[in-house]
Amino acid sequence: MKSVAYLGPPSTYSHQVTLQRFPPDQYTHLPCIQISDIFVAVESGKTDLGVVPFENSTNGSVVQTLDLFCDREKSFPSIKVCGEAYLDVHHCLLGHPRQSNGEISKDTVSRIFSHPQAFGQCEPFLTKYLKGVERVDVSSTSKAADLANKDPSAVAIASSIAASVHPDLQILASNIEERSDNTTRFLVISKATADPSSIENDDKTFMTFTVHHEQPGALCDMLMVFKEFGMNLTSISSRPSLIVPWNYIFLVEFEGHQDASHVKKALHKMNKYCQSMRVFGSYERGLKRDKRLDG
Repeated sequence: MKSVAYLGPPSTYSHQVTLQRFPPDQYTHLPCIQISDIFVAVESGKTDLGVVPFENSTNGSVVQTLDLFCDREKSFPSIKVCGEAYLDVHHCLLGHPRQSNGEISKDTVSRIFSHPQAFGQCEPFLTKYLKGVERVDVSSTSKAADLANKDPSAVAIASSIAASVHPDLQILASNIEERSDNTTRFLVISKATADPSSIENDDKTFMTFTVHHEQPGALCDMLMVFKEFGMNLTSISSRPSLIVPWNYIFLVEFEGHQDASHVKKALHKMNKYCQSMRVFGSYERGLKRDKRLDG
């Protein structure tokens, strides 16, 4: 039976999407404390697959995941991206029953535990009801629920499932996310490449690259290759290279399989403008279509 690592403990959003994509009767599930632990598990062969949060429709990219794909220390040379999955995310404010005496306010709450992404997705609610209350970043929303369960004066932003794991916690407020269509996209990582015979029109490819920053127009020249070969970008991000100040690693995702003839030609031409380039793999588009960046 194959195994898959996810950001735990059980009842996180990562766990929920893992259960949907990789049923427990077919896969062994391994909860990890940090996103980096998922990369380590796959690279070391401890698990066959890993599910990592990549971006949220409300709060943008998950920086920790981007930095791991940048792989500045060359710790994950075998990691590939082999799939994606989407999960509708609805946050709850969890706390002890005595905190719900008719009103949620900073007078009844000492601190709020949650993952940084969840804080960003619930900003309007927090500003309205809990402005000024200390926010404590933790590794996952399930961890937040666990900490709030142990601290009667604290609350957590987590899923409704997390409340069922901790009977002492109560849902003080439901659907506190900023947008009702709040969705998180996850990438599936492995050490295996996708079958090149299964090229489909809806496939996507993920890659990273750097350009010669001292060369005027280098980034523009690089991006023009995507247009020249009709490859629509679906995601683009950047992170500091940490080599010299203001030097960046770019992370892009585009429509097309890396083994398609036009993509091969485009990647070959990109070598002219890139200082470095790494293709992480191609995969079938998930169930929810993402909006194209270039229309």
